[in-house]
Amino acid sequence: MQRISVFCGSRAGNDPHIIQQAELLGSMLAEKGVELVYGGTNIGIMDILANSVLDRGGSVEGVMPSLIEEKRIAHSRLTRLILVSSLEERKKKLIEDCDAIVVFPGSYGTMDELFSALVLKQLGKIDKPIVLLNIGGFYDPLLAQLDRMVSLGFMTERFRSHLQVVEDCRQLHYLWD
Repeated sequence: MQRISVFCGSRAGNDPHIIQQAELLGSMLAEKGVELVYGGTNIGIMDILANSVLDRGGSVEGVMPSLIEEKRIAHSRLTRLILVSSLEERKKKLIEDCDAIVVFPGSYGTMDELFSALVLKQLGKIDKPIVLLNIGGFYDPLLAQLDRMVSLGFMTERFRSHLQVVEDCRQLHYLWD
């Protein structure tokens, strides 16, 4: 495991446990020598996670579309900043240029990236772990909806199993051990 993409929010939210988990994941990635690939900004969970990796000597690649770069919120200390032309191109790079995907609590963008990765896995275009970090039950309603999709015949159990779920970053050790 050399590179992990993390889908996460441009806002920090108001749950200190989520912030602590971002800091913990960053320290774990740096310690294991696993490069973080993420959205490239200096705001929200994205900033907390990147700083945690960088402050411990780890490597961080940010992928940022020009429409976001224009807002001048690019992280200034990244190992590499990759500028792309669109959100779709950013999402494609985040999904393809890694060995595993970890999904933090977030909003629309995080959900968009998550479901895009799951569809690509369902279609056999990628074959890598996609792990939902269900901190404090954040994703419980979404997981219930996915189970409902299975029970009503809209999704097979096989496709449902493409999404792994953990509740704490320490449970991610299997990705690099």
